[in-house]
Amino acid sequence: MENKRNVTEFILIGLTQNPQMQKVVFLVFLVLYMVTVSGNLLIVVTITTSQALNSPMYFFLTHLSLIDTIYSSSSAPKLIVDSLHDEKIISFNGCMAQVYAEHVFGATEIILLTVMAYDRYVAICKPLHYTAVMSPRLCLLLLAVAWTGGFLHATIQILFIVWLPFCGPNVVDHFMCDLYPLLELVCMDTHTLGLFVAANSGFICLLNFLLLLVSYAVILCSLKNYSLEGRHKALSTCVSHITVVILFFVPCIFVYLRPVTTLPIDKAVAVFYTMVVPMLNPLIYTLRNTDVKNAMRKLWRKKVTSDKQNRDFVLNSEIRHTEGPMEQRNNVTEFVLLGLTQSLQGQRISFVVFLFIYIVTMVGNLLIVWTVVVSPTLDAPMYFFLGYLSFMDAVYSTTVTPNMIVNLLSVKKTISFQACMSQLFLEHLFGGAEIILLVVMAYDRYVAICKPLHYLTIMNQRVCILLLLLAWLGGFLHSVVHLLFVYNLPFCGPNVIDHFICDMYPLLKLVCTDTYVIGLTVVANDGAMCVVTFVLLLISYGVILHSLKNLSQEGRHRALSTCGSHITVVVLFFVPCIFMYVRPPSALPIDKSLTVFYTVITPMLNPFIYTLRNGEMKSAMKKLWTRKRK
Repeated sequence: MENKRNVTEFILIGLTQNPQMQKVVFLVFLVLYMVTVSGNLLIVVTITTSQALNSPMYFFLTHLSLIDTIYSSSSAPKLIVDSLHDEKIISFNGCMAQVYAEHVFGATEIILLTVMAYDRYVAICKPLHYTAVMSPRLCLLLLAVAWTGGFLHATIQILFIVWLPFCGPNVVDHFMCDLYPLLELVCMDTHTLGLFVAANSGFICLLNFLLLLVSYAVILCSLKNYSLEGRHKALSTCVSHITVVILFFVPCIFVYLRPVTTLPIDKAVAVFYTMVVPMLNPLIYTLRNTDVKNAMRKLWRKKVTSDKQNRDFVLNSEIRHTEGPMEQRNNVTEFVLLGLTQSLQGQRISFVVFLFIYIVTMVGNLLIVWTVVVSPTLDAPMYFFLGYLSFMDAVYSTTVTPNMIVNLLSVKKTISFQACMSQLFLEHLFGGAEIILLVVMAYDRYVAICKPLHYLTIMNQRVCILLLLLAWLGGFLHSVVHLLFVYNLPFCGPNVIDHFICDMYPLLKLVCTDTYVIGLTVVANDGAMCVVTFVLLLISYGVILHSLKNLSQEGRHRALSTCGSHITVVVLFFVPCIFMYVRPPSALPIDKSLTVFYTVITPMLNPFIYTLRNGEMKSAMKKLWTRKRK
């Protein structure tokens, strides 16, 4: 990608230059990261599958754990891998992507912690009105505000920093790309930029921290009207939140609310709020929360051969005013998923198969992300978009596969109404964003092949970032439209979904009203999006193939090699989607297999398609694999 600067890559100093200490760093942070991911995903699975944990507090806690997992993944894997190498290189685009991811998920978590404080305020200070105030609609709206706030915050940051002149040097005295270490390398006065960072990052930390302190002060003052038992329970739920708030906000305020400067302690502070805090959150919320511990014990004891009494949730009869279930305007508060098969033998086989597929999917896609980020040779726009496509595939698969794998070990496959809506939203968010991103990648190939002399001018950094933002915004709007339509539909019963995930057509079969108009909406939203996008892709590749006659034989071979990967992915993804959504609302026996294909199989195949058919990608992976200490 064309840069108006001399720097195309950065060298990270890391935590230490001592080879012996680097081995210690590798082991310590590998364990930290594994505990972080396992603990947070355990909370997500526990809350999603437990009928007892259906209050707004646990709805927000699920998303907090999901954000912590991704937030930690934006920096920990790179640190772990770099600790094995003397030369810690990250490309300019990889560095910008890391800054963007850190601030998206960091700011979203900050706003979400404020939302959770408001939830505790309503639960403790207005217990009789809790379910009325914290309605499902308000909870989803507050969650959307958190994500929107994080997105805007990170977008503003990246739009300012990506155009700064980096003339050299390119050595970053840190283990990751962050604002202040990067500003030290800018060849211009950074006083105004430092004030901007303090106003954006520092202000958002300080303002939310003050709001949180005020909210918890009000809560603590209101406890004098409670009995001793009520005070104990209120303090028990609040202390977890207060602990997380202090651990997260104090380091952030220290780092960002000051002039542009780097201190020796900054690395340790950054380690704390990017890796240690996400690891501690699951421990804090489980060790101090009886409901979560009971639900985890129940989930742990659930076996395929367990009897009905063992499958009932013991906390169903222990609903409190302060943590009552989210109010529904229908009779259905949970759904029963029939899954892929009812055969016990088939479930065992499916468990092993899909666990293996999911591991391969995550490893393959994250390997591509890591390769694109750290390799200085893969700095073209095509690889910039490929890195984000692999990231989307990893998250898209995660919205479906883990829950399916867990359900294969359970007799009763239940999912709460809120978790079902969340799964539906995330499926279409990342699916819609991926569809638009594939169009963007086709446009990139069109410019590269049909207008090679103008490629770097047309596909400059600003255009690439705008196209990426367009993909995310399109996926977000597509998903929000879906959720707004399906969320307020009347589900009067039954609640059995003949599928392994929550999707539009299986849900519409359970609605106790005429779904003809809603079905047309689904066709107009999902079906039209798939068909129009697929037709545009076919036209673009038709133009590209037609233009190949003007190229040399070597040029044709290279163009076909790069386009072949994209065309393969497009066909594998779009054909099942078009079959699923360009038809009247109905469920067919083949639907489960097709859904498995485009939600589970395709994200696994994409890394193989892009690496096996791409010489540059294979060469970059070989270089990274063979890189040793000098």
